[in-house]
Amino acid sequence: MTVPVQGVQGVMRTLVISPNWIGDAVMAQPLLRLLKEKNPHRPIDVLAPKWVAPVWRAMAEVDTVLEAPFRHGALQWRERREYARMLRQRGYADAYVLPNTLKFALIPWLARIPKRVGYKGEMRYGLLNVLHHDNRDAPRPMVSFYAALAEAPRADVPPPSALPRPALQVSAERMRQVLARVGLSMDRPLVLFAPGAEFGSAKRWPVSHFAELARIVASKRPEVQIALMGSGKDKEVCDDIIALTPGLVNLAGVTALDEAVALIGRADVMVSNDSGLLHIASALNRPIVAVYGPTDPNHAPPFSDIAQSLFLGIECSPCRQRECPLGHHRCMRDISADMVWQPVNAMLTTR
Repeated sequence: MTVPVQGVQGVMRTLVISPNWIGDAVMAQPLLRLLKEKNPHRPIDVLAPKWVAPVWRAMAEVDTVLEAPFRHGALQWRERREYARMLRQRGYADAYVLPNTLKFALIPWLARIPKRVGYKGEMRYGLLNVLHHDNRDAPRPMVSFYAALAEAPRADVPPPSALPRPALQVSAERMRQVLARVGLSMDRPLVLFAPGAEFGSAKRWPVSHFAELARIVASKRPEVQIALMGSGKDKEVCDDIIALTPGLVNLAGVTALDEAVALIGRADVMVSNDSGLLHIASALNRPIVAVYGPTDPNHAPPFSDIAQSLFLGIECSPCRQRECPLGHHRCMRDISADMVWQPVNAMLTTR
């Protein structure tokens, strides 16, 4: 287990401990921008799980990404103590602990970082010395939730509209490289579907609806390339869509996350459930059609210049459950393929 030592003698650094979810990491980016505004010459390091690290590497504010060597869900007291000892060599002035768990609050405390900021979370008194509090009955929007850590704790925080928008960066050359590798053209319009959702099946627009949308796009706009995005966990869902509508490009499990960022950066339209890939597309300012059902679109919306969120707001939503507790899944099923096609077509027409 190694940690790069402090790069410039005497320069104090900031440590940000990443959430475990890709979308949350993206929505924490405005926090880094606010921290940079306060201390423009202080390098920011991010300690992140391996599967989230590529998102942080696409942020201009990050100096170094340190990949966390810990097993998911394990305390690993000895390993954390040893890792914290090595972090001390880098000379941190402050640490921002974005996950709400005890395990990650231990690290800056063990590393003797003077200022340790985060939300109350689980049993973290003493481990953190600047404690923020969220309201369970009225949770803060995710961008506001993280950005609030840049200031002293307060009851009211700025809305997302008053904060910097999440922003990632990817070069045109990287886009060309990745599109060539997966057999897509830079010269044809590209529509990406993200039919997965790590949180649970309730957040997934039905497979049959994605397939019907693909048929409409192919019929109305035959020049368009359609590719399905996702991790290896989403491959089965993507295979089911292709079984109903052959001819699509299935990239689920084929691309690493940094490659997915490059592909999304080239997309003319992204159609997505409420997922990490949606928020990557938002931070790359791509046109987005976002489909919401069991989650609140105001809690974690897309921030692209061109974006439309579809949300029916039926009587039982947002329930915030992993599976539909009533078994009908109407919040997603009643959003038809034609309802999604209308904004997709408008975005393609104005590209």
